[in-house]
Amino acid sequence: MSAVLTPARSLGFARLFGWRRVAVALGISLVLWSVLVLVCPPALELPFNAAAIGLGTVFAFGALERWPRRLPPWLPRWMLQVVGTAVAVPVAAVSAFSLFALVPNGEPPFWHGGHLLGCFVGMNIAGLLVAPWVALGALVRQREAFAREQALAFDLERSELERQALDARLHLLQAQVAPHFLFNTLANVQALVDAGSPQAPAVLRALIAYLRAAVPRLHEASTTLGQELDLVQAYLELMHMRMPDRLHYAIDVDESVRALSCPPITLLTLVENAVRHGIDPAEDGGRIDIDVHRRGEHCRVRVRDTGVGLHASGGGLGTGLANLRERLRLIFGEAANLRVSEQPPHGVCAELDLPARA
Repeated sequence: MSAVLTPARSLGFARLFGWRRVAVALGISLVLWSVLVLVCPPALELPFNAAAIGLGTVFAFGALERWPRRLPPWLPRWMLQVVGTAVAVPVAAVSAFSLFALVPNGEPPFWHGGHLLGCFVGMNIAGLLVAPWVALGALVRQREAFAREQALAFDLERSELERQALDARLHLLQAQVAPHFLFNTLANVQALVDAGSPQAPAVLRALIAYLRAAVPRLHEASTTLGQELDLVQAYLELMHMRMPDRLHYAIDVDESVRALSCPPITLLTLVENAVRHGIDPAEDGGRIDIDVHRRGEHCRVRVRDTGVGLHASGGGLGTGLANLRERLRLIFGEAANLRVSEQPPHGVCAELDLPARA
């Protein structure tokens, strides 16, 4: 006559008599009473007696779920609950039948014999046969629910740890972007100063202004393509001041993509690689074309240069693209794709597909 129990961590009197427990206990009690009616003459108090026995078992099961706080090692709590539920049946029956015996209803007390004593015995037998099994079923169901909760908690914890590991890996990669980019840019300025170019002071001022805008974004989790394009524009202007006769560029952008999300220094990495590994090694320099357009749910970024190409550069494009590929994999998984290929008659084409996310 017990009921499906709430987890043992639940506290308070309201939890002890949860509506599910009470509903199941009353339902089973009334079913047993309806069966006993077939062999026991009907009496007004019998349904209330059966309900009282059911509520008594609920109270015993719930109380032993939490009290006593500590048990001897040889006594498992589930056994205490099952035995307590069985003991609660006759105790609740005696209490209920005795209470109604105090009410003057023309019937003698059940202990005087007659049909009430038969009903008392029948309810006790039925309760002792049913209550322990219902208690065991409730315990099994409670254990299964607890196991499911534990499995869900472990899954959530594992997912959180995996997410933290990915965040740490991403932050490490983004931290590597900063020195890589700064050293490359400073090397370009140093080459200009070493050559004694009168443009060196102007280039240095442009570099300082550019770094003031660029460095704070190196540690941001995300930026927009509009901000990336502004950085690329400033970088190309800086590089054009360094080699005005050897570097030419053009930017073709769909204005609708400027608000789309983008990992920081993504587009700049592609352009910097084109300058460093394509245009710089070429004797006559070259041209860089940047196209950014939206195609449905994706945004395509294409950076083409007419530099020395993959073969002339030894097939290596530095650590920038390898770092970028790893960052894209951690952020977008399979949703982003970076392809680098030869561009006839010479040069390199880098194509990047990103999810179009605002």
